[in-house]
Amino acid sequence: MNRRTGTWLVAALVALLVTGGVLRALSARKVQQEAVAQASAAKGTAVIELAASDVVRAEIRELAQGLPISGSLKAVNSAVVKARVFGELQGLTVREGDIVTAGQVIAKVDSTEYAARVRQAREQADSARTQIDIAQRQYDNNKALMDQGFISRTALDTSMNSLEAARANHKAALAAEEVARKSLDDTVLRAPISGVVAQRLAQPGERVAVDGKIVEIVDLSQLELEATLSAGDSVAVRVGQQAVLKVEGNDRPIRARVVRINPSAQAGSRTVLAYLRIDDPTGLRQGLFAQGTLDTGRTSALAVPLSAVRTDKPSPYVQVIENDKVAHQAVEPGARGDAGNEVMVAVPSLAPGAVVLRGNVGALREGTAVRFTRPQAAGPARSAAAAKTAP
Repeated sequence: MNRRTGTWLVAALVALLVTGGVLRALSARKVQQEAVAQASAAKGTAVIELAASDVVRAEIRELAQGLPISGSLKAVNSAVVKARVFGELQGLTVREGDIVTAGQVIAKVDSTEYAARVRQAREQADSARTQIDIAQRQYDNNKALMDQGFISRTALDTSMNSLEAARANHKAALAAEEVARKSLDDTVLRAPISGVVAQRLAQPGERVAVDGKIVEIVDLSQLELEATLSAGDSVAVRVGQQAVLKVEGNDRPIRARVVRINPSAQAGSRTVLAYLRIDDPTGLRQGLFAQGTLDTGRTSALAVPLSAVRTDKPSPYVQVIENDKVAHQAVEPGARGDAGNEVMVAVPSLAPGAVVLRGNVGALREGTAVRFTRPQAAGPARSAAAAKTAP
């Protein structure tokens, strides 16, 4: 074999090896494509199992339309006890949380100075009374002298004026005594209402000024919610409407009703204040935050749960079951309201009785096949009851 023939044999062997590699690669790619196609076909024919609780029928329901409200609880009756006279505060023993009754003595202001003023005013009144007696005797003497012709009418008029002045001074002294006695009475601080002490704003031994705050008392037997409403929402609110509230730290639903609506909007915010009286304030405190829904009316409409309406497309839609497959149907949500313990929304474009997937199922592709899980056999009665719940 010459050298030329050997070169051709090597080239032919290399070409054969390259051709074999290409054929093997093409074969492997074809197998991979077939596997992907089979997986896609299997995925396309997959069946989603649903429970009866995963769907709901579109039915005519009575919706309780509500307005969301929130605010803080306030006592209907509250009072701040203030000092009516200045002086040293004495005898203040009540603290936060103590129960007081109307008229109960809470504290006193040092009354030494005010008692002395009462005595001073009384002495001045007695002195004025003595001046009346003197002026009266002088008038009587002058009148007798005038009747006898010893003095003129002018002298009698002068004594009469002196008598009237003495009487006026006596009345002024009596009024001053009443003012002094009133100041003495004001040294005793009493609770104006029955309730619970919310704040103690002064301490015994302090010198308090006139109108200085001593304690704050709240009556927790009557509480109300001060709700802030927008101008548009306030139009639908009426006295007597009911509301269900959730108060922080309290698990039970709290019922309330509208008792007053402020006739004026707040300056700046243009909001309107509505006041809702709490029906049962047991266990509640002033200042707690509450929120809930105010019942503004009821309406009947074809409705589904609000969570069933999906918004992951340009237009809202619901997932319905038609011929054991998922279909997407566009809807125009209408009025919202509570039906039982669920928020519902009106969908008039749906057919009555349409089977709609709930929101907890998630998004499914259109055309996905579905089937309902059969209830476990647990006796004829239970099987029949479970069959009725299935759509």
